[in-house]
Amino acid sequence: MIKKLTAALALAGAFTAGSAHAQAGTTHLVIAFPAGGPVDFVVRTISDQMGKELKTTIVVDNKPGANGNIAAESVARSNPDGSTLFFSSVGTIVINPSLYEKVPFNTFRDFQPVSLVVNNSTIFVVNQASTFKSIPEMVEASKKAKEPIAIASTGIGGMPHLTLELFTSASKANLLHVPYKGAAPAITDLLGNQVGGFFGDIPGLIGHIQGGKLRPLGIAAPKRSAVLPDVPTLGEAGYPVVEANNWYALVAPAKVPKARVDALNAAIAKTLANDDVKAKLLKSGAEPAPSSTGELLALMKKDTVKWAAIIKEKKIKAE
Repeated sequence: MIKKLTAALALAGAFTAGSAHAQAGTTHLVIAFPAGGPVDFVVRTISDQMGKELKTTIVVDNKPGANGNIAAESVARSNPDGSTLFFSSVGTIVINPSLYEKVPFNTFRDFQPVSLVVNNSTIFVVNQASTFKSIPEMVEASKKAKEPIAIASTGIGGMPHLTLELFTSASKANLLHVPYKGAAPAITDLLGNQVGGFFGDIPGLIGHIQGGKLRPLGIAAPKRSAVLPDVPTLGEAGYPVVEANNWYALVAPAKVPKARVDALNAAIAKTLANDDVKAKLLKSGAEPAPSSTGELLALMKKDTVKWAAIIKEKKIKAE
């Protein structure tokens, strides 16, 4: 009896120590992209304030590769004490399971939602030298052209590609999908006027738009962007079904205790309410959007169904 009691006390002590470490020690936010990109920007914008709220040190771990699957698997298999979390875009945890025949994780079995962090509207841009001044003008021109208009994407099955597929189906425009390996080379060729257009996140394009190098024609969102209020939505252009929100969210391994998840959720809400953090995100074009765990779960399920249908209809397969 004494041995059993001693063992129980030791186990309880170990759990308490683990929880205390997660709260007061180091918390790792794993992202599936290299430093310098939009996801990295957002997570580093919130990390200091989030660390203050949690009374912990936040470390950002960049683990690019396999379209996010490497980073996701590393978090899914990590110690579920809440010290290792996945800061994911919609692509890895929602799109990848439909895009690949097999992924090394199950989104709804291996992860639990913590909070939505930001919404990122997708915007269509052309080179400033382009003759197109509006979406309807481009669509009509494409239908009359002998050759399709080349539209860049960040790769097969990424949000820019899937948005393009949505738009092509809705508009019947004569467009040619040109996949690149990431946003940087796609944007580089667009700046060089080597392709006719590009769908991308506002945060990744806002600098080029404000610098006068790229012209925005339409936003794939239900409302206009606060940072680009003069740019119409695609709904206003006649294509209301074309909406693409490349949201970023925080998820945790499935077995992390509820108390830890609740603490993380509260920390995100307080962080995004911080004036400096909010101002920096809004200036970049990202919309702070804290949520409950239930709201994020509902969004994940809704978008899983939405993008899986497009992938199936268009017979899209990862390279």
